[in-house]
Amino acid sequence: MGFRCGIVGLPNVGKSTLFNALTETAAAQAANYPFCTIEPNIGQVAVPDPRLYEIAKIGQSAKIIETQLAFVDIAGLVRGASKGEGLGNQFLGNIREVDAIVHVLRCFEDGDVTHVENKVDPIADAETVETELMLSDLESLEKRVPAYAKKAAQGDKESKAAASVLGQALDLLRDGKPARLTQPRDDDEARIFAQAQLLTSKPVLYVCNVDEGAAANGNELSARVFEKAKAEGAKAVIVSAAIEAEIVTLDPADRAEFLSDLGLSETGLARVIRAGYELLDLITFFTVGPKEARAWTVEKGSKAPQAAGAIHSDFERGFIRAETMSYKDYVTLGGEAAAREAGKYRSEGKDYVVQDGDIMLFRFNV
Repeated sequence: MGFRCGIVGLPNVGKSTLFNALTETAAAQAANYPFCTIEPNIGQVAVPDPRLYEIAKIGQSAKIIETQLAFVDIAGLVRGASKGEGLGNQFLGNIREVDAIVHVLRCFEDGDVTHVENKVDPIADAETVETELMLSDLESLEKRVPAYAKKAAQGDKESKAAASVLGQALDLLRDGKPARLTQPRDDDEARIFAQAQLLTSKPVLYVCNVDEGAAANGNELSARVFEKAKAEGAKAVIVSAAIEAEIVTLDPADRAEFLSDLGLSETGLARVIRAGYELLDLITFFTVGPKEARAWTVEKGSKAPQAAGAIHSDFERGFIRAETMSYKDYVTLGGEAAAREAGKYRSEGKDYVVQDGDIMLFRFNV
């Protein structure tokens, strides 16, 4: 199961610096999951999760394999992209293919780095990108919704549902609001809305690219971005792309001290990766044994057979049951055997909803 976050932003905001730091980090990670370049602008990175190392220690696992997230470096956008300006068509097409948008905003002053709009204003930058996405969605729905409405008037049930949910999105866009504020009334409308692949329906993470001095606590510019994110129900994180680029050049043994000197407890990239994971509404379950401890990704609300399918399609097709214990019980009690003795090792069926941190063993027959 692959989940992709598209990194977007105006030119010269630090977008490519951030992506390059991400991919350098991935390349430096343990060879259990070597960095995979699917295309020149796509990199797979491990999602940092201290729980995995804890269960590996208890399970005496020989190998540790993190779950993965893909980041896509999308061509810089300029005003007029919705009309094909610059690399507009390529930009919009690439965004359509990702699951979430990581929007890098310039939150630093530097006379040596020009700004495409000749001023440093992260809110205006965010609005420039969002406006182009909304204009593209608006143009698309103004063609599609009347066609659905016409078919709905003739008694077509699917078209009636589409006219309803996409009509709601169209109204929002006409009011200058993103389509992600649309609220489908049922599963059919939710499916139709997802299939529409509207650019502004995707969740957004704002990355405030600050200078070195503001890496720990941010600055006035980043504070404005956090206010915007809160008002929209979006997420925001603070990163200094310049610092991240320097960190990946250091010996791993020296990185903790370097971060500490800057007042940081972890890299900004770790925050970006984790926030991107949360943005997609994903959870992690684990498998653990002598050979390996491994983290797996599923969407929140997934049931046990779907989790089994994340490992192998045969596991889902032939699912019998899942033997499960929580991360907390596994660590507190000291492993699987103690969890069994304490009655914390459960057998769950097809309707079990997987919880974040579950440690699972699947029984199947094909």
